[in-house]
Amino acid sequence: MRACLQQSIDVCALPGATAIIPALTASGLPCERFVYEGFLPPRKGRATRLAQLVREPRTIVLFESPHRLVRTLTDLEGALGSDRPAAAAREMTKKFEEVTRGTLAELRAAFTTRNKVRGELVILVGGAP
Repeated sequence: MRACLQQSIDVCALPGATAIIPALTASGLPCERFVYEGFLPPRKGRATRLAQLVREPRTIVLFESPHRLVRTLTDLEGALGSDRPAAAAREMTKKFEEVTRGTLAELRAAFTTRNKVRGELVILVGGAP
């Protein structure tokens, strides 16, 4: 996938029982090893969970709702660093499939200026160097 992205070749990941694997594949991030964290706690325990992810070497996979997306990207950027590679995938294997790739700062900026985002998202963050 990374080689295709470098050559500007679009690749469609095939569906499975969950959006995690197609999103991981389409993200262009390392997918040999990853950790699935589900939804971050909305309030209590959120900072603790983020602190635990700072040195995680594997690609981090999270779910997020559209109305908490910018907050979560902001929190991830604050905890993990603005230059951490990341992707946000939505509507995997559907007509409006979309994968946005960049750094956490670029994703936060992109989704901050966007009109309403629909559907739950898979957020993927590259592991710690």
